[in-house]
Amino acid sequence: QVQLEESGGGTVQAGDSLRLSCLFSGRSFMESHVLAWFRQDPGKEREFVASITGSGRNTDYADAVKGRFTISVENRKKMVHLQMNGMKVEDTAVYFCAADPIRSVYFQLSRLPTDYDYWGQGTQVTVSS
Repeated sequence: QVQLEESGGGTVQAGDSLRLSCLFSGRSFMESHVLAWFRQDPGKEREFVASITGSGRNTDYADAVKGRFTISVENRKKMVHLQMNGMKVEDTAVYFCAADPIRSVYFQLSRLPTDYDYWGQGTQVTVSS
């Protein structure tokens, strides 16, 4: 079983930076999971932001954040981070950390929320103009 807890949300102005963190806990090894960040506005579907293998070797980004956001893992502390630079008003959302076990050597990083077994409670990020 895996538990995820996000932190670092808040209110910033457009152009500012913010770093979200997610603590991975439980009896499983973070290195054997895919970790991801999603975001959701009220009334909208949950949207993929970025993903990374627990080893940190492979990453994937949504086009809307590519070049502005960076996902990383800190294995010793069992943390996954999302560094958000050059923030825009449209980045406002609740951000969720997600994890899914790597089940095959042929796995691919997924952008679908339904492919992730474990979720945090979310942290609010608000960007003002």
